[in-house]
Amino acid sequence: MSSNPEPGAGAADEPRVEIPVPSGEVRLLATIQRRLLQVPGSRGTAVSFSHAGEHALGWMALAAAGMAVDPPRRGRWAMVGVGTFGAHATSVVLKRVVRRRRPEHPSVVVGVGTPSKLSFPSSHATSTTAFALLAGSVSGIPVAPVLVPVMLASRLVLGVHYPSDVVAGAGVGAGCAALTRAAWPSDTVQRLLPAALRDDAPGTRTTPTAEETR
Repeated sequence: MSSNPEPGAGAADEPRVEIPVPSGEVRLLATIQRRLLQVPGSRGTAVSFSHAGEHALGWMALAAAGMAVDPPRRGRWAMVGVGTFGAHATSVVLKRVVRRRRPEHPSVVVGVGTPSKLSFPSSHATSTTAFALLAGSVSGIPVAPVLVPVMLASRLVLGVHYPSDVVAGAGVGAGCAALTRAAWPSDTVQRLLPAALRDDAPGTRTTPTAEETR
């Protein structure tokens, strides 16, 4: 879900690049949702993930916690927060360009409220993927293979996204993470950062983890 507001009265006059939703994808969503809801605790887990990923606030809070408890890599945890926020912002812009509506079909049960009716790409999938890849690269713990599929599935369990929404969101998030990792060490970015967050700050650990070298 994204933080962008509902399309206003003038939205009809704005340029649109709408992506149609094939009827087959509606059936696919309904089938996936029905099967996932048969798993005990799936809906409660999905709701919890929805709250954690809302506006990427939960992931940015974890990045801030990393800055506090891991001073040698404070700058790298700042990278995680910035990259996650940038991924979320990118998804919001794409939503307003594409303007695909969220699922509205009798066969799909919507299990949570959303701040917007726009669906493509999934902002939850985008920011979660970016966070998982960046946090994994800093911590050395490969969290993405666990965290990302669960978040993607949770959006389908709750009936607020089509499968293509979450797949596209994951792709956008991965691209944003790669761009962040490539740009962060550059001289331009390093000069813009506060001294305490630069890679050459006293006490900073700049040796890449195994995840960062992949």
